[in-house]
Amino acid sequence: MWTGNFWKQAAERAVKTFAQASLALLTGDGMGVLDVNWGDVASVGALAAIASLLTSIVTSTVGEPNDPSAVRRTNP
Repeated sequence: MWTGNFWKQAAERAVKTFAQASLALLTGDGMGVLDVNWGDVASVGALAAIASLLTSIVTSTVGEPNDPSAVRRTNP
């Protein structure tokens, strides 16, 4: 967990989670772009990103060493 690679992967997951949560709010509400409360969208996206980072930290000891995933890689 204390490597740059771990934090790069965890940050990538958090950014993707932010985007997914934000997109879910935007498309699920059926509102136009000008009608959206962007503060709410950013708040929900940030909360989802924090949850993603915390999940990466918690699972750092489960899967591969220095990897935020809980899945172990298998050799083909």
